[in-house]
Amino acid sequence: MRPWQAITAALSLLSSATAASPTADDSPLAPSLAAANSSLLWGSYRPGLYFGLRPRLPDTLLTGLIWFGAHDWQSYTQPRHECDQRDGLTYSYTEHDGRSAAKQIIKDPRNNVQLTIRFVKVTGAQAGQGGSWAVRIEGEPLDQSKLSRISLINYFGNDAPLSYLELENEEDSNGLEGIVRLKGQTPGLGKYKIRVENHDSNVDVEAGPHGADFGDKLQRTQFLGMGVPHGLVWQAKNALMNTMLTHSKTVLERYGQENPPDPALLFSFPNEVRTNAGLYGLQRTYVGRWGVDVFFDTEDAPANLNHASLTAALDASSAAFDARFNTLFPQISTFSSSHQAFARALTANLIGGIGYFHGPSIVDHTFSQEWDAEDIDGGAPVKKPELTESRELFSATPSRSFFPRGFYWDEGFHLALIGAWDNDLSLEIFKSWLNLADADGWIAREQILGEEARSRVPEDFQAQYPSYGNPPTLIMGLTGYIARLRERGVSLGTSLDEINEDAPAIASPAVLASLHLTSPSLASSYLTSVYPTLKRHYEWFRRTQKGEVRQFGRKARSANEAYRWRGRTADHVLTSGLDDYPRAVPPHLGELHIDLASWMGFFARTMRDVAEFLGEEEDAEEFDEQYDAIVGNIEDLHWSEEEQMYCDASIDEDDDSYHVCHRGYISLFPFLLSLLPSSSPHLGPVLELMRDPNHLWSPYGIRSLSKNHPLFGQGENYWRGPIWIQMNYLALAALKNKYAKEPGPFQTRAAEIYDELRNNVIENVHKEWVRTGTVWEQYNAVTGQGQRSDPFTGWTSLVTLIMAEQYH
Repeated sequence: MRPWQAITAALSLLSSATAASPTADDSPLAPSLAAANSSLLWGSYRPGLYFGLRPRLPDTLLTGLIWFGAHDWQSYTQPRHECDQRDGLTYSYTEHDGRSAAKQIIKDPRNNVQLTIRFVKVTGAQAGQGGSWAVRIEGEPLDQSKLSRISLINYFGNDAPLSYLELENEEDSNGLEGIVRLKGQTPGLGKYKIRVENHDSNVDVEAGPHGADFGDKLQRTQFLGMGVPHGLVWQAKNALMNTMLTHSKTVLERYGQENPPDPALLFSFPNEVRTNAGLYGLQRTYVGRWGVDVFFDTEDAPANLNHASLTAALDASSAAFDARFNTLFPQISTFSSSHQAFARALTANLIGGIGYFHGPSIVDHTFSQEWDAEDIDGGAPVKKPELTESRELFSATPSRSFFPRGFYWDEGFHLALIGAWDNDLSLEIFKSWLNLADADGWIAREQILGEEARSRVPEDFQAQYPSYGNPPTLIMGLTGYIARLRERGVSLGTSLDEINEDAPAIASPAVLASLHLTSPSLASSYLTSVYPTLKRHYEWFRRTQKGEVRQFGRKARSANEAYRWRGRTADHVLTSGLDDYPRAVPPHLGELHIDLASWMGFFARTMRDVAEFLGEEEDAEEFDEQYDAIVGNIEDLHWSEEEQMYCDASIDEDDDSYHVCHRGYISLFPFLLSLLPSSSPHLGPVLELMRDPNHLWSPYGIRSLSKNHPLFGQGENYWRGPIWIQMNYLALAALKNKYAKEPGPFQTRAAEIYDELRNNVIENVHKEWVRTGTVWEQYNAVTGQGQRSDPFTGWTSLVTLIMAEQYH
């Protein structure tokens, strides 16, 4: 029996997903599409929390987890809820398929506990049915010789109008005994019931000081039901913990500060349900090894799981994840067991970092830096930020602890791995981003939607500006899709009868992940739907980021194809994604940026490929002409014969153009994006610059700035030396797919560099994962040690694809 069939047998439910009656669309694919939509409704879409579930609905039911140590009287001041590097925790999904099941392990040394959290989803059989789910939370001491005593809070908050959430249990002053039950109704979810069941193996908690005064309180579940203003359930931790603190002061008055009750008794809920309660916290104290299950059953599609069937489903889902990973990334099986576990964790954590965000953002339609303006009047820039209408975004996140929101610059790299794992999930995310485009085609570089997202962002960085962009990596989500279609021999003219695949017997996650790969009709429908917005987005870049050629006497084969990042300051070009990388000093509106020109060449080439795939012949011809003009201008405007490298350009005091050359990632861009012909005489110097240990080469990957540059390691040292994995991925992709593959004078050299670089990157990121238990935003240019944000399971997760040698 296959792993997913084992889940089906355990649940006796999932086969109905393909057996359901067709929706209004009577096509054979309708049931599978309904199951696919249902499978992506619920998920761990609150990535900024250690664990929280929500559906992809704007105002809805939110769940979360809070815990603190009950072994002393101080630990309650450090409750665990939002992912925070200051907590000193390590947390990692070891499995996450994005649709049906996941497993996360959290290690909390301060409280001497390891939490293992697993969940499974049972999708609804018809469109509009979100299905049911179950979560298992298990704890055990990290150090068996020391006390592990935890106060755990599961909370459920209904943030939707015309909805309710109620506690069904009978309660008394000592709490709830046995199974705790809630019932509710929420638009988009229908009616549902929630059960919280403790495992029989849980150890009774000793009450400690004054325990006799509290009877069997610690053998019961403590509870609190309270009203929360609409839109503020995300502040559940503060609401619950503040109420707990107020109650603890009342309890403490009876005993005095010198002789307090046991902390598990002191810091507990008051066991009351207040008027208009829509937020419920359920609290229990655990010691040693313990477990608790949470079951969510919709009225339309109840799973009716119990402890035994949940155990079977969780075991089967683990087997299914491993089997699917081995099928999709067979080359990784040639690595050590540690490397394989590492690659699985990278993939699972990227998927586990996907979130759903909703709310208004802040946009300033008036502000620009003074050197962005075409007519400089010398006045100070004026800012007029305004709230927009509410929008929604389905997106992976770079770092759950530091960047739990959508980043345009990062998302294209995210989609490379997500698409390799679950093609249709990547298409959902890609389309969600495109839906954010305004009438001009602009998409904000940071998506800070709603107050919860803004609470994690300094005020100076909250406003977005419609003249500011980011590297157009988002298009990678589509290049990967088209490459996968072509690998399967699917074109828009292919008949379904020509696809030699057996019809799936059940709607497993693997099947739902590839519906748009097996159906030319779905492929055509999807690409046709996104193409107009994508084209408008491309034209926004061409219009707003245009640079000057003839105005400053520059000579190039095209007067139009030159580009300059807007949003420049004297020390930063945040819009480029390479924040503090050295640029021209002082800034000038006549600047031209080699990285942006290269990105636009990449964008034009991709638009050509999409247009060709769709049969848009006139568009394809126009994009091809633009691509040739961009590549030609890169040679004319950015190659420095003197320095033998690609450089930015700026304007001096005499209004003459000159090259601004800083050896580093900027110098490599035409190579990184495979814009150079394999026969180009400039390819040799670029390869040697990259391979030179006195400049960019290190045993850990390619450095962002030359080791011999005077600014190496200086200032913020963000892009002034540190090693970034997504840039190394681009280099490896260019080497593997083009320069080591195509005949040319540098083919052998490219192959040698590829093998060395791939090994260096894999081994260093794996070594640091073993040493620290996590992966990092960047790696030290001298020592290779991980640094900055962690866990950074966004584009650092590309190491999985590097190990698998899959570059799209």
